[in-house]
Amino acid sequence: MNGLDQEQCNYLLAALERTQDRLLGQLSGEQDVAPTTRPPPHEVEASPADNASTRTLNELVQEAAQHTTIQLRIVKHALLKFGDGSYGLCEHCGVAIGYSRLNAQPEARYCIVCQTRFERPRR
Repeated sequence: MNGLDQEQCNYLLAALERTQDRLLGQLSGEQDVAPTTRPPPHEVEASPADNASTRTLNELVQEAAQHTTIQLRIVKHALLKFGDGSYGLCEHCGVAIGYSRLNAQPEARYCIVCQTRFERPRR
């Protein structure tokens, strides 16, 4: 199994659900912001600087939404692992991920050894 007791599982599940709710809220908030960055249709013409600022702001909002979507997908993946009993097990080697790591990052997919190995640059 994953080496976690029921209290730890409940705590981590609640943390993931809170994170999911927060990310969903951010996504709905970002969707509300995006349309307001467009100039009103009755404006005749904006300056090139205003157009560039609007484009940059729209790109930043879009990038933030993409990042939030990716984070939400990762959290949903972790929540699904609770359902199949594989939560807390490294997806690479199958070893139990330590509670301290999961407490810091409840959506962690890999044990610290595998994560370090993946992050190390290849020579």
